[in-house]
Amino acid sequence: MYYRKMGEIPHKRHTMFKKDDGTLFREQVMGTKGFSGTQSILYHHHLPTAVTKTEYLGSYMPQFEEEGAVRHRHFMTDGVEKNGDALESREYLLGNSDLLIGTAFVTKEMKSFYRNGDGDEMLYIHFGKGKVETMFGTITYGKGDYVVIPIGTIYRVVPEEDTKMLIVESFSQITTPRRYRNEYGQLLEHSPFCERDLRGPETLETHDEKGEFEVILKSRGALHSHVLDHHPLDVVGWDGYLYPWVFNIEDFEPITGRVHQPPPVHQTFEGHNYVVCSFVPRLYDYHPEAIPAPYNHSNVNSDELLYYVEGNFMSRKGIKEGSITLHPSGIPHGPHPGTTEASIGKKETLELAVMIDTFKPLKIVKKAKDVEDEKYMFTWT
Repeated sequence: MYYRKMGEIPHKRHTMFKKDDGTLFREQVMGTKGFSGTQSILYHHHLPTAVTKTEYLGSYMPQFEEEGAVRHRHFMTDGVEKNGDALESREYLLGNSDLLIGTAFVTKEMKSFYRNGDGDEMLYIHFGKGKVETMFGTITYGKGDYVVIPIGTIYRVVPEEDTKMLIVESFSQITTPRRYRNEYGQLLEHSPFCERDLRGPETLETHDEKGEFEVILKSRGALHSHVLDHHPLDVVGWDGYLYPWVFNIEDFEPITGRVHQPPPVHQTFEGHNYVVCSFVPRLYDYHPEAIPAPYNHSNVNSDELLYYVEGNFMSRKGIKEGSITLHPSGIPHGPHPGTTEASIGKKETLELAVMIDTFKPLKIVKKAKDVEDEKYMFTWT
C-alpha cells in the first residue's frame, strides 16, 4: 500500500497535539510485525484503552469434518439459510491454519462494533451495496468490490440493501502480489492493476460522544466483548500505510495469450500460504488451433477453490452462481466431458469468479455438508 493521510494530524509524530481546550488528542501507533511492518498513526479524542467491561463470549473456530476419501467437492452457498448482520451471518465452509473461508448474507447493520485481532479480512461483495464505517473512515461498497480490512481495525457494516459476501479471514496480512511490485513497493507496468484502481476510506467521520459502546473482539480463536466508555470512531486524523482499502474486480485487466494461460496470471492478492485470483470477462486464446478450455491438471502442492459469481462457466456443468468447488491437491481435475470440444472457436468468456489456492490442504466445516452436491466427484464419467 501507499502513504495516505486523512483529517488533522500534528506536524511531527510523537509530539503534543492539542484540542481547542488545551487537552491532548491521544496518539495510537498501529502497526504490523512488531515495529517493522506497515503502520499508521491515529489521533483519538479519547484513550483507546478506556474499557469499562470485558466478557469472554466463546470460541468462533468452526468444527471440521473427520478425514475421508480425497475427492472433488461442490457446495451451493445459496442454500445457506443464516442471515443477519455482517458478523452473526457468517457461515464458515472451509479453512486451515492460514485462513477461514465462508459466506455471509447481510440483511441488517451491526449494532456493536467489531475488531478482528487474529488477522486481516477480505470481504468480496457478490451483490448488494452499503458502507463500512471504520476507525480510519467510511468506505462505500458495491457489487464486485474486494474490501480488505487490516488486523485490529474497528469497524461495522451498514448495508443499504441485502448483501452477499464471500469472506476470507486471514491469519496473515493480505497484500498485492510481490512479483507485481518493484523494490519500492510500486506496482509495475505489467501488473493487471495499479494504484489508481485502489481506494481507501472516502470520508473521516469523527464521533466525540461518551457512553457505553460495545466492540466485539476476535482474538486467540475466540470472541470477546469489550465495552468502551466512548464512541470507538473518535479519530480526528491519521496517516500511514496501514488502512482498509477496496479493489473492484472489474478493474482487473486480464492477461491473455495465443494459447491458454495458467491460473497465476489471474492472481490479485496473496497471504501466507495462499493466493486469491480473479477470473474476469476476457478474450480467448488466439492461436489458430488453440483450445480455450483449460487443460487437465494436477494441483500437486495446492488446493484450488473457486467461487462462481456470474457468467458462463465454460469448463463446468452443474455449476451455478454462488457455487463453491474444491479441487484438492493430489488428484487431477479439468473440464467436464464435452466442454473442451465446445470451447473450440469461441472468442470470449463472460465468466466472473474468485479463486483461492491454498498451499496447505483445506478442511471442510461440518455444516458445509448441508449445502453439498455429493455427486460432484463423479460428474466426469
